[in-house]
Amino acid sequence: MIENDFPDIEKILRKMTNRKEKNMARLIDGKKISQQIKDELKEKVAAMKSEGKEIGMAVIQVGNDPASSVYVGNKKKACEYIGIRSESYELPEETTQEELITLIGKLNDDDRIHGILVQLPVPKHIDEDTVIKAISPRKDVDGFHPQSVGALSIGQKGFVSCTPAGIIQLLKRSNVDIEGRECVVIGRSNIVGKPMALLLLRENGTVTVTHSKTRDLKEVCRRADILVVAVGRPKMIDASYVKEGAVVIDVGIHRDENNRLCGDVDFESVEQVASAITPVPGGVGPMTIAMLMNNCVEAALL
Repeated sequence: MIENDFPDIEKILRKMTNRKEKNMARLIDGKKISQQIKDELKEKVAAMKSEGKEIGMAVIQVGNDPASSVYVGNKKKACEYIGIRSESYELPEETTQEELITLIGKLNDDDRIHGILVQLPVPKHIDEDTVIKAISPRKDVDGFHPQSVGALSIGQKGFVSCTPAGIIQLLKRSNVDIEGRECVVIGRSNIVGKPMALLLLRENGTVTVTHSKTRDLKEVCRRADILVVAVGRPKMIDASYVKEGAVVIDVGIHRDENNRLCGDVDFESVEQVASAITPVPGGVGPMTIAMLMNNCVEAALL
């Protein structure tokens, strides 16, 4: 059963009314939008199966990091729901880099596998960059391969890192216009910040990327119509960073002092000034897996 199959409609409507009366930000519901995408993919995969085309994805995990195990489990569930055949390779911590690269090579040559995902991080004795480069760009559903990143940077087709791609879908499906808007990205990582900036540029946003060396960070952020926060520090961004009416996307996920999940944004503060905001959890997180599934389906169509 999918979470919230039978929501209390009256309760939801009451919450929405209360938010409007208090002039709070509209919530951008990542759970709902990710489910829409998975349902669309499920239909597409069923149609492909009826034509004799089965999609396969290989998921590799080295070691038994608890967080990684949860993520891998969620990816397997998503594959099952959509109808993608998943092959799981759970390798021991002591697996050598050579053994891992050999496995990736076999999967690259396997026509039944359309997407290869190596769950990161890998153990310290394995070089992450070497592993990423070993995956065929045609099966790089994470969008981390240098060829995928290069294609994005020059506007060519290729797989896009799943979290930034998911954020674009959140904005579009929430009727947030990107074209011509001031967009500020806090963070310049290869996985989120840099590809996020490129995707916003692709949508004709006017983009500024900020980071730990940015001067007058608050002033820069307050220019943003769309503020994407991937700074990696819990509740760092409060209302003083946010322009009245801005759309705020929170990529972070942490545990606060009460062991509750929180993001990089101080939600209670920012929801008073933003026009729309993603919650944590239930905002950006579900979109990452949905876009991973989308990349796998796209790989099967190549």
